[in-house]
Amino acid sequence: MFLSRYFDYTKIKGQLANAITVINLSFGIIAIILIARELSHMSLVFIFLAALFDRFDGMVARHFHSESLFGKELDSLSDLVSFGVAPALLIYMTDLSEMLWVGIAATVFYIVAGAIRLARYNVKEFDGVFYGVPITVAGVLLTLCYFLSPYIEPQFFVIIMVILGFAMISNVRIAKV
Repeated sequence: MFLSRYFDYTKIKGQLANAITVINLSFGIIAIILIARELSHMSLVFIFLAALFDRFDGMVARHFHSESLFGKELDSLSDLVSFGVAPALLIYMTDLSEMLWVGIAATVFYIVAGAIRLARYNVKEFDGVFYGVPITVAGVLLTLCYFLSPYIEPQFFVIIMVILGFAMISNVRIAKV
């Protein structure tokens, strides 16, 4: 009761969305560490958890009227790690590492396309429509492709990464759900 005088709840509410975004980023980093330790199957959980938290950070920011340019930038950096780098490394390490330069090129292309898509999103005024496939969607789709790994040749993953990369930087209009 006495402590309530010392807390400014509006500041806490204002940073809640950023805290959720940091959790998203942390899960992406954990996924990358697990991939590096050859625990790819465990990294899936953290990529999907990152997607769950990514879904809620914007909702919380809008609910508490705490949207900010800082939060938007932090969210984009988190998304690049969690849905750009982590899924691309997952597929590279499990399926494309034997293809050396082709695998590296597809991985780099996917991540760079994700970065371009996020940068473009950050400089445009949002009008309720996404231009290009959001990196979160592309990252989750690429992560789901991991389950096809035992059944599909590595060349398939190169094609998927290139298609998803082009889909992210395309001008296809997608309504926000």
